Amino acid sequence: MLKKIFIFLLIIGITSSVNAQIKTPQSSPFSKIEQVVGLTDVSLEYSRPAMRGRIIFGGLVPYGKIWRTGANANTKITFGDNVMIDGQKLVKGTYAIYTIPNKTSWDILFYSDANNWGKPKTWDESKVAAKTTVQVVPMEMNVDSFTMSFDDLTSGSAVLGLLWENIYVGVKFEVPTDKITSKSIEVIMNGPTSNDYYQAATYYHTEGKDLKQALAWMKKATEGDNPEFWYLRRMSLIQADLGDKIGAIKTAKQSLAGAEKAGNSDYVKMNNESIAEWQQ
Repeated sequence: MLKKIFIFLLIIGITSSVNAQIKTPQSSPFSKIEQVVGLTDVSLEYSRPAMRGRIIFGGLVPYGKIWRTGANANTKITFGDNVMIDGQKLVKGTYAIYTIPNKTSWDILFYSDANNWGKPKTWDESKVAAKTTVQVVPMEMNVDSFTMSFDDLTSGSAVLGLLWENIYVGVKFEVPTDKITSKSIEVIMNGPTSNDYYQAATYYHTEGKDLKQALAWMKKATEGDNPEFWYLRRMSLIQADLGDKIGAIKTAKQSLAGAEKAGNSDYVKMNNESIAEWQQ
């Protein structure tokens, strides 16, 4: 028995040794930044190579050629809403960021295929969703690790910054804060919708709360020329529970007509049964 236990433990030890992996830090650590710009969620994922005494731009990163903008997998940016970059609309979603560095300016490219390791094997110009050129800003000190940032935040825009070696470039993007806010104000200022009134009345009715308030809300929900037949059904039930069978029958007949027109046999049956009950 002891021999079997020893062999079993030996097998576990060997298996653990085989499966164990040495952990070492990445030479280009992964970084993720999440930023709310106005009302828009923006996230950035990239890897951060270091200078390590090397000449970066014009050396490790050649001028005039497409650069992966970092290391390892695609540098990715995700916009929660549609945004504008240099007058170009970028539909909400995830994009790979590629750049073409030059001495005095950079081209910044937002590429719709963000599932590559570095540059795609075959570059597809049709996948460039937006492209802009920004000026290089020299810095008096070196930044050893490639760094990206969200700068100059306002309620309607931000600047995506890229820093490495002794330069900074930034590309401005605009978010639809005013559009979102204006729409929200419009909805709120216009007051509750008929569905809001219906949902509130249904809750009060099913939970046995204030039925007079529920009926008042249902009257709001059914204002207009063609109220929904299921709204009218709920209203008739509330009227009946309040003891107004005459009003309940009248409303149920309206619901019945709407259900018949819509071909909803369930509501036709329920309304006919209720009308028959309330007429007794």
